[in-house]
Amino acid sequence: MTSRMISHLRPALVMIVGMTLITGLAYPLAMTGIAQLVFPSQANGSLIEQDGKVIGSALIGQSFTSPRYFHGRPSATTGTDPKDPSKTIPVPYNAANSGGSNLGPTSQALIDRVKGDAATLQAENPGTPVPVDLVTTSASGLDPDISPAAALFQVPRVAHARNLPEDRVRALVEQHISGRFLGLIGEPRVNVLALNRALDALPPG
Repeated sequence: MTSRMISHLRPALVMIVGMTLITGLAYPLAMTGIAQLVFPSQANGSLIEQDGKVIGSALIGQSFTSPRYFHGRPSATTGTDPKDPSKTIPVPYNAANSGGSNLGPTSQALIDRVKGDAATLQAENPGTPVPVDLVTTSASGLDPDISPAAALFQVPRVAHARNLPEDRVRALVEQHISGRFLGLIGEPRVNVLALNRALDALPPG
């Protein structure tokens, strides 16, 4: 290799090494350090702890099926079937496999599922329109929030299951409504896990 060729290659090699160190090492480390200092909770996954144990994240929904709890949006995420690794089975809120159902509005399976869910919900709160987010999945399948209407719709069931006055449970829901970011971005919402934790913390009677 001639000295002339080396003189042409040296700037390119120096640039590659320099940019690799800057963008592949220094920049990520700097951003990680700043995030840990300024937003430690968010940088670590917005984890929620109870009695010293991590019980979930404010960013990922959980499957609540008991009538004593508020339920989140349906989740279409799946996981590997433990009995047959070549197949998948429904695993709601599977953070390792985020995704929607990919079923379109003409899908009979989707239509049947929505009709069935709507009928079940209508039976628990007759005469009240079923909020759409209680029968439709989100694109990620991990949505931790529901609309205020969806939370208020479930108040009679939760109050009855816990033998609590509906007004008391309704007030708890209203306390957990988060507004739009900066008053403009997004929609009002209720974090299901936070609401259910507050529900468990209510004194009886």
